[in-house]
Amino acid sequence: MQQIKEYLDVYNTKSTDSKVDGVSRFTKFLWWSAGADRQLLMQSPMADRVKYAGIGGIVFCTGLLASVSGGYAFYTIFSPKADAVNIDPVHVPSVIGSIIFGIIWGLIILNMDRFIVSSTGKGDGTDKITGAELIGAVPRIIIALILGFAISAPLEVRILQTEINAELQNKQDDYLMKLNIKTDSITNLQMINKKTDLAKVETEINSIEVGFEKQRIEIQDARKRLEDEIAGRIGSGKSGEGPAAKAQKENLNKQEIELADKKKAKEPEILALRDRLKRLNIEIDEFDKGRDEKYEKNKLIAHQLDGLMERIHISHEIGGVVPWLIFLILLSIEAGPIFFKMMMSKGAYDYLVENNKKRFEAYNGIVFSNQLIQGKDGANYAEKVEFLEVDNDVEAKKQQISKQAELTTDVIQQWQQKKKKDISENPENFYSEEK
Repeated sequence: MQQIKEYLDVYNTKSTDSKVDGVSRFTKFLWWSAGADRQLLMQSPMADRVKYAGIGGIVFCTGLLASVSGGYAFYTIFSPKADAVNIDPVHVPSVIGSIIFGIIWGLIILNMDRFIVSSTGKGDGTDKITGAELIGAVPRIIIALILGFAISAPLEVRILQTEINAELQNKQDDYLMKLNIKTDSITNLQMINKKTDLAKVETEINSIEVGFEKQRIEIQDARKRLEDEIAGRIGSGKSGEGPAAKAQKENLNKQEIELADKKKAKEPEILALRDRLKRLNIEIDEFDKGRDEKYEKNKLIAHQLDGLMERIHISHEIGGVVPWLIFLILLSIEAGPIFFKMMMSKGAYDYLVENNKKRFEAYNGIVFSNQLIQGKDGANYAEKVEFLEVDNDVEAKKQQISKQAELTTDVIQQWQQKKKKDISENPENFYSEEK
């Protein structure tokens, strides 16, 4: 029991030295990353120390790669978007967010890998991987597969960044052209409708003005002929204004007055048409300006094509086997410790772990034993777990309740005897005939 106390006291010991018992803090951190027991490794041979330091190194490197991968993925997702081939200045808020997220993501992956590795046992304790061991490790391998893809995808995007940018720029340009063509089609259709209305208004105004102008020219020509006749330049050749000329002159004056009245009557209609004409020209100009604004908006939309999923998709399109090689490398790093632990033969450290586990169980009163149980399929062995301290507490509680019941019985009996004595000596205190 003293050794158990000494074992627990090791974790309460604080030291400011970079080395304790000849082992550096970094090595102990690698042991921690591997989920190994530091105190027991301190009592183990160098071979066991090296094995677990190596496993911890792989787990730590996986967390480090995950941190870099997660930070780059965060920056790619949340940084401002622009043309793929443009070299934009670094966006400081996105960089800060990427660093914070990368650290958190790396710690999450480190903790998950540490749990996966520490929960992977030795199997049969030999350097061979049996079918049963492999089946038992399937859930951990699936998790490692998922984590390997999550880590490798952003890294492959970063490795193939130059090629991806070139292809992505082409996609952005093509997408921008499609958006602009659609914008032109919609804008032109709107402008055609407005220009059609504009042409109708112009035709209507011209029709009114041409009618007035034609009538004015007719009156002007008739007045000129009348003046030529009075002057003797045409007709009979005699000058002078007769009754017929006077009548015709009065008729022309009357026509001029009527034309002026018509113009005045049509003036509100012409003003309304000219006002509508002005509005139509303004709307057409606004459509032209709106086209330019939509071009800028289309450019922003095309820039949004620069996302992580699009880059991953392009990397698989143009990368050939490179993305798969990166994935397999990361997967081997991620799943390697699982297979290494299944291939590791038992050493002194493993026996120390088993021995220490059994001593802890004994120290805490936990006993494992096999028990033969008869069932419908025959006799089978089943593991029985006994918790001695719990059993002792239960037994003590039973005895306590039993003794309390006995004491309660004694108290009631003595109380009964005392009451009988009081009744026999003073019955009038307990009974009265009065109603």
